[in-house]
Amino acid sequence: MSIRRLLLAEVRNIVRSRWFIVYALLLLGLTDLLFRFGGSGPRAVLSLTNVVLALVPLVALVFGTTHVYHAREFIELMLAQPIGRRPLYAALYGGLSLPLAGAYAAGVGLPLLWHRGLSGGAGAGLILVAAGVALTFVFTAIAFALALRFEERAVGLGAAIITWLLMVVVYDGLLLLALVSMGDWPSETPALVATMLNPVDLGRVLLLLQFDLSALSGYTGAVFEHFFRGSTALLVASVALLLWVLIPLGLGLRRFERKDW
Repeated sequence: MSIRRLLLAEVRNIVRSRWFIVYALLLLGLTDLLFRFGGSGPRAVLSLTNVVLALVPLVALVFGTTHVYHAREFIELMLAQPIGRRPLYAALYGGLSLPLAGAYAAGVGLPLLWHRGLSGGAGAGLILVAAGVALTFVFTAIAFALALRFEERAVGLGAAIITWLLMVVVYDGLLLLALVSMGDWPSETPALVATMLNPVDLGRVLLLLQFDLSALSGYTGAVFEHFFRGSTALLVASVALLLWVLIPLGLGLRRFERKDW
């Protein structure tokens, strides 16, 4: 069986599941309601940004780890066939991340179209969709690495939830505490590095800067805008997010190739 057939089979299985439909409809409903009742301009953008940065990583982490544990029997069956581990791993990852990214793009993108985008223009709407898609790929890769690291399902899911809490909830508080404790020491470079070390922060800064809301992006956003302006900021953030996909994906692949199924 080729990687293409494996990938298509995985995509079909995911698209047919109830939780996939619920996720797409939830995003569609939330985005539409925010545009209808949440106002326009910065308020709607900020609300959508909070949805993207909190909900997308959580869904990708939870469903990513669950998917790997549920697929163990399928993996064992496929490995008994003349199929390489790398193509199988790629099909498993693509079969989940692509539908999740598609559900997000449709759920957020369709309301953007029928509400004629945002006040920042069509480019800003595209950035909103692209950032959510990128975070989907990032946190699905992290979920695969966690699920392959821990044998027990409960431990893997717990690690996924803790990862979400650390990156979405705790990280900014710890960063602020560290910057305050530095006193008069130069903090621009550490703040920039800290932004690169958290894909959620990267997504937030990228979104708010593109929507011309740099004042809402906090200290890290101001530092990011100081070092990188215009298309350079977009390029740097995109490369950093790409590394956040490739590194966890590579760690998961290494574990997948060595694992005794």
